[in-house]
Amino acid sequence: MRVCGYGKWNCRSSRTGLTIKVRHYPPGTSKWNKIEHRLFCRITQNWRGRPLADHAAIVELIAATTTKTGLKVESALDTRIYEKGIKVSSAEMKCLDIRGDTFHPEWNYAIIPRIPKP
Repeated sequence: MRVCGYGKWNCRSSRTGLTIKVRHYPPGTSKWNKIEHRLFCRITQNWRGRPLADHAAIVELIAATTTKTGLKVESALDTRIYEKGIKVSSAEMKCLDIRGDTFHPEWNYAIIPRIPKP
């Protein structure tokens, strides 16, 4: 569970006083993710037969995806550069209050806010 985002989520959890619950789909199960299934099939239908020549074309085709029932997709290209290889130290991990759920705690856990003592 060493991910660079934990410090960020711990700060948000403590600042807001809210417990943040994290749920991951286990490897190989994205086919059961209803959002992925319902959204990506529409995007794929929309760009079928069109050349995906560059990022702009892909973003435009995704954003043009709609359905008769009212689905409208919004998309934007994120051009920020993200630092790779960020490591969370053992000391930083000890500062976090991460509690695994009873069902697959490696995939489901909560980040509990740490309220600073006055």
